[in-house]
Amino acid sequence: MTYKITVKLASALFLCLLTYAAVAHENMVGDLIIGHPWARATIGESKYGAAYLTIANNGKEPDRLIAASTPAADKAELHTHLVENGVMKMRPVDGIDIEPGAPVELKPSGLHIMLMGVKEPLKEGSSFPLTLTFQKSGPITVTVKVNSASEMEGSHDGHMMH
Repeated sequence: MTYKITVKLASALFLCLLTYAAVAHENMVGDLIIGHPWARATIGESKYGAAYLTIANNGKEPDRLIAASTPAADKAELHTHLVENGVMKMRPVDGIDIEPGAPVELKPSGLHIMLMGVKEPLKEGSSFPLTLTFQKSGPITVTVKVNSASEMEGSHDGHMMH
């Protein structure tokens, strides 16, 4: 009888953990938590898009995001926005440092993952896989949810990971 109760309890706890992970939109690799991956829907036949997310490092050592890839586009690059001579421009970066206790938010008009050669329009409500490669923690594939083209922030409720 104790065995049956233990199996049922373990099964219930497992389902709760799966539900939490699905609702929270968070993924873990090593000491890193990747939260709320999202993208804006592309407009028309645009071959360019961008993906956004938050990365928190709960470890004691820094890590670095060094690459991204997706089957949804020919190329994915780490980018930042900067202002040169009063003009806002996007530029590739060779990596994004993830320091312990200092979450990094990839967001519009800031650090982001640029998608070039988008193979099919990114449609609101759809999703696509995105593989992130970290210098120490290695690769992880997350699911990016596509929001409306006018979305300025992710679909999350604004909370930060801890």
